[in-house]
Amino acid sequence: MTPNNDNLNQNAPAPETAAPETAPAAEECAETQAGAEQTEKPEKPEKEKKDWFGKKNRELEAANAKLEAAEAKNAELREQLLRTAAEYDNYRKRTAREADMKFNDGVSHAVTQILTILDTLDMAANADCADENYKKGVVMTLDKAAKALNTLHITEIPALGLPFDPQFMNAVQQVPAEEGQESGTVVRVFQKGYKIGDKIIRHATVVVAE
Repeated sequence: MTPNNDNLNQNAPAPETAAPETAPAAEECAETQAGAEQTEKPEKPEKEKKDWFGKKNRELEAANAKLEAAEAKNAELREQLLRTAAEYDNYRKRTAREADMKFNDGVSHAVTQILTILDTLDMAANADCADENYKKGVVMTLDKAAKALNTLHITEIPALGLPFDPQFMNAVQQVPAEEGQESGTVVRVFQKGYKIGDKIIRHATVVVAE
């Protein structure tokens, strides 16, 4: 018995229908668009950009103004500090000078009271004396007096053999110049002169060659 072809065709499984190709393509396009939307950031509007830059410029200008004000204040304080330091240095020097002057004035007054005693001892040392021990004692006394004056920074004004200097000497007599002597030279000292620093305690009393 020959099989019926119609029955065979009815019992055979139906062939699978191919899926349309448009769906995957649409999905892929949607994914690509979503990714592009995620990566691309929307640009700020032009007005918003200007406002942002304007704000930053104002902040920068304010910071520069504060910096300039701080620098000006620093310069002012530095100048004030230098001026104060200079004023203090001047005050210190002036105070030291005044203290030295007061000290010198006190010493000068005290020494002036004993210079006449030293003058008497000096004349005794230069006078003729038969008693050598007595003369030696006078000289030793003068040496001790000279050391005491040196401790007080009192120095004798040099005069003998030097040109007459009215700043340090008083001339009480003029004598004819001897051979080898120049006119105006001090040839004799009647009374020694003394000074302390630049302050004259007593001028030297001298005789000057004409």
